[in-house]
Amino acid sequence: MSNLKQVVVLAITILNCFPASHEHKTPRLSLLRGGIRKKLENKSTAISKGFTTYLYDQTLDHFNYNPQSYTTFKQRYDLNFKHWGGSQKNAPIFAYLGDEAALGRHPRVGFMTENAPRFRALQVYIEHRFYGESNPLGSMKKSLENTTIRGYFNSAQALADYAEILIYLKRKFSAHHSPVIVVGASYGGQLAAWFRLKYPHVAHGALASSAPILYFDNITPHDAYFVAVSKDFREVSESCYRTIQKSWSEIDKIASKPHGLAFLSSKFNSCRKLRDSDELKDFLIEAFASTAQYNAPPTYPVTQVCGGIDGAPKGTDILGRIIFGIYEHPDNKKCHDIHDNPLDETEQGWNWLSCSEMVMPLAHGYHTMFPPSNFSLSKWSKDCRHSFGVEPRPHWITTYYGGQDIKLVLKKFASNIIFTNGLRDPYSRGGVLQNISDSLVAVVTTNGSHCLDLGPSQPDDPEWLVTQRKAVFGILEGWIKEYYGTRNATHKVAL
Repeated sequence: MSNLKQVVVLAITILNCFPASHEHKTPRLSLLRGGIRKKLENKSTAISKGFTTYLYDQTLDHFNYNPQSYTTFKQRYDLNFKHWGGSQKNAPIFAYLGDEAALGRHPRVGFMTENAPRFRALQVYIEHRFYGESNPLGSMKKSLENTTIRGYFNSAQALADYAEILIYLKRKFSAHHSPVIVVGASYGGQLAAWFRLKYPHVAHGALASSAPILYFDNITPHDAYFVAVSKDFREVSESCYRTIQKSWSEIDKIASKPHGLAFLSSKFNSCRKLRDSDELKDFLIEAFASTAQYNAPPTYPVTQVCGGIDGAPKGTDILGRIIFGIYEHPDNKKCHDIHDNPLDETEQGWNWLSCSEMVMPLAHGYHTMFPPSNFSLSKWSKDCRHSFGVEPRPHWITTYYGGQDIKLVLKKFASNIIFTNGLRDPYSRGGVLQNISDSLVAVVTTNGSHCLDLGPSQPDDPEWLVTQRKAVFGILEGWIKEYYGTRNATHKVAL
């Protein structure tokens, strides 16, 4: 299967974040899944050696002292001491903050494994509560059905988990003066930035890759994500862009005719008959969005999709061109699962986060290649009440972490955060794209995609990607040198 088709398959099988009743299926932030996971992880056997998994007795509720709060659960974390310079030399600690997915069997992030030897760093990977092995009741389904337990499933509790484990590790290994750099990708990148803001005494710095911390509370225009997706396609091919733009009305026109849904089901070789035209349109919207979000070199999936659309045989109709764009073998008799599938634990968990605090409003708008559709908080709330019996809190993220007037506010008190973004990533529109201060730094590339910078280096990496990673390395190196210099000076004065 080509890289392009892996991306499209992800969109087809995994990207359904909400049940079918939801008007807007927010593209999930994480890239640690499926074929995308393989791009981020360094698959070197040598590098994978030396990792050991541990379980920590984690506090269920860090912010209360009721009897329930003293309940604990097992939280997974992985360590690799292979390159660590040791506590006597105050060698640094790199901590990867898990996002909305299980760590997986081999959670090796290329940026971490490649730079650990250069910094002589201890590598720590911490799984996000409620995912994988770190679930209080053993499964996501059971925990979400328990209305008391699921209340402890939120970002603030997760950050406190990370702080508790990191402080425990520093105490356990007598690494009291080892500087900690937290690293995160996507939602994990948001967590990394927020961790540095909330726990500056634990983390000396943070690397937040593709972290849309400004996609909340109307800070970013609702249609910014899909405007960026459309821009990615239009820059590759105007005719491809126009074909996609025309396809939605064509789908509706055919669907409105007698036996129209049966015709569309047959044309797209759906495994079962489509229930309505929205089902097919949702499928295609997610496919195109995912393709743009992960539009990475060397294949650049958007270019491949447009190559299929523009390169279809002469006389092919609009929908036929769409099929040539998204399917590797359009004539393959194997049916395609266009429909909503049972949600895995990652999607179930993201549903809950989206219905509680992670309210990121997305709309198609009128300046995109997609059918216009506004974001409706009332519809979102109705769906969340149906799914969980709760009202979302759309203003809580900015209340707790900030976001409004971020340049003015963070400049006053924040430091040592690197925000990396690639402008081909639609979520970059909700990211920090300009330096706020000397130590609140934006490292941006024109051609980068979602969290690409954290992936392992490849021989065919473009020069701009190599330069981006070098820039991040240089900033981290400067922070750690500054830390040692300040500590040595302080230590001498104390003596």
